[in-house]
Amino acid sequence: MSRKIESERLNIIVNLLKKEYPKIKIQLDHVSPFELLIATILSAQCTDARVNIVTKTLFKKYKSPKDYLKVSQEELGKDIFSTGFYNSKSKNIQACCKQLIEEHNGQVPQDFEKLAELSGVGRKTASVVVGNAFGIPALAVDTHVIRLTNLLGFVNTKDATKIEAILKELLQAKEWVSFTHYIISHGRKVCIARRPKCLECVLIDYCPSRQTNKKYS
Repeated sequence: MSRKIESERLNIIVNLLKKEYPKIKIQLDHVSPFELLIATILSAQCTDARVNIVTKTLFKKYKSPKDYLKVSQEELGKDIFSTGFYNSKSKNIQACCKQLIEEHNGQVPQDFEKLAELSGVGRKTASVVVGNAFGIPALAVDTHVIRLTNLLGFVNTKDATKIEAILKELLQAKEWVSFTHYIISHGRKVCIARRPKCLECVLIDYCPSRQTNKKYS
């Protein structure tokens, strides 16, 4: 299909998802760009619900990058233990906080490339932070986006960077941030891995991977 046709199909899908999830927003609780940065690092291989439980206490104890450097890695690891991979996450968080202090005056940079260079960050986390904390157009590609965009036939790869580039060509920049939230919500509620509810899906007429057998509903 041509880029124009694919763009039109994707925009139809976005409009359908807008109606399906009218009050969409990021699920990670935060009150500042720094809290969102920490929460997003913790969300790797962990549910948003679990991260929110952990950060409810964590953000009372650690309010700034300096606070995370006042404790040992072991202590921080205990505080984030239930998010999984706590050793690597605590190491990355402390390294990230050190960089924020030494290179950015303790502030989370709004520049995407500078943000992506921080320890434990990368393109997905940087996209989440700049898009949701600063309102800068960015498209975060997580496992739901990878899975659903492949099922919908817009991509044929699991390479997040390639998927990001393709989607940015098809979507208007103003839709980038919300698109990720729509896809995540739809992937959790309807297009569930291994048991998709295809007969309940508003996208069924636009999905080449749709299943019409009743066992999928």
